[in-house]
Amino acid sequence: MSAKAFSQSNQKDKAPTITLKDLNGKTIQLSDFKGKVILLNFWATWCPPCRAEIPELIKWQKEYEKKGLQIIGITYPPTNRTKVRRFVSQNEINYPILFGTKKTKELFTSTDTMPFSVIIDRNGHIKELIEGIIYTEEFDETIKPLLESDSNKKISEK
Repeated sequence: MSAKAFSQSNQKDKAPTITLKDLNGKTIQLSDFKGKVILLNFWATWCPPCRAEIPELIKWQKEYEKKGLQIIGITYPPTNRTKVRRFVSQNEINYPILFGTKKTKELFTSTDTMPFSVIIDRNGHIKELIEGIIYTEEFDETIKPLLESDSNKKISEK
């Protein structure tokens, strides 16, 4: 994993290169999702606000997947792989879960706040950092416009 830390003053920064393993041990890169609006969500099974947020994330992934939304969950250590797999299965999480490290989160922020989300546009630029739970209003104001305007822009550029 190599990248510079995101500077909050420059919202045009490219998302860093991230390579992590998923629940099945498969190597996944952030660049695998190029062309999608990404909601990168740092969470942990031991974090009550993280668990409270997950039903909305599941709903948004299902509802907006066809418009190009890709939610990616990154676990935050300490991580018990068995507990994470069980949690994902029990909660029927419908988006990829990757095993992260403290260094992964530090690519974006030095805060300890959980959950923590990073919004990345279709061109791989970081648009927003959100500390704590993402509420519907924030989703509507921050992510929906990226899904709408970017899909229109892509069509007109062809």
